[in-house]
Amino acid sequence: MPPNDKQTPVSPAKKPREKTRVAALGRSATREVRRQQLIDATIDCLARYGFADITMAQVAEAAGLSQGIINFHFRSKETLLLETLAFMDREYRETWQRALSAAGAGPRDRLLALLCSEFDPAICNRKKIAVWHAFYGEAKARPTYRKLCGERDETRRQAMREILVALTRDEVSRPDCNALADALCALTDGFWLDFHLSTGRIDRAAARDAVQVLLAGLFPQHY
Repeated sequence: MPPNDKQTPVSPAKKPREKTRVAALGRSATREVRRQQLIDATIDCLARYGFADITMAQVAEAAGLSQGIINFHFRSKETLLLETLAFMDREYRETWQRALSAAGAGPRDRLLALLCSEFDPAICNRKKIAVWHAFYGEAKARPTYRKLCGERDETRRQAMREILVALTRDEVSRPDCNALADALCALTDGFWLDFHLSTGRIDRAAARDAVQVLLAGLFPQHY
């Protein structure tokens, strides 16, 4: 056969390998989707039933999946709950960190952005607030919850301290930025508690206005 007519053989393993890789990616994506479905359903169930009454069957029903799917993705109810807390922790941190990035470098705008990010609808809604309070209620008896919740609070508090130090750097009589950060965190935590206990709607705009009024009182030269 002339050389030009000779066809180069194709490796028989090439296409199967490619199909396997694509299939594996598809399965991986499906796993992530399923895990997130179950985490979202756990948030719904915790908000509705609380820790005392939540069951895997309720989570499966809320997710529209079988209980066997839960067991496939999470070894136990405790694993599912811990993964749910970890997801909420990431969501919370990403919300205020995103607000800081958008605010720029100036401490005046960064402090206001950090405080007002507490009232972002993605995290400040009746369901998420109820679930956070449920986890905090269990934190004393569960070291893993206590660690995650404590780190969540300390990371936010440290960011606030650093901004306050920058904001008051040129003041003759500088305030205690540690104490001030604790007070400002207590302010937003207090709003969350009010929202949790209230039967009315969550008034995020009023909360943001209150934060601005307080900042104007504390730092009239900046706000």
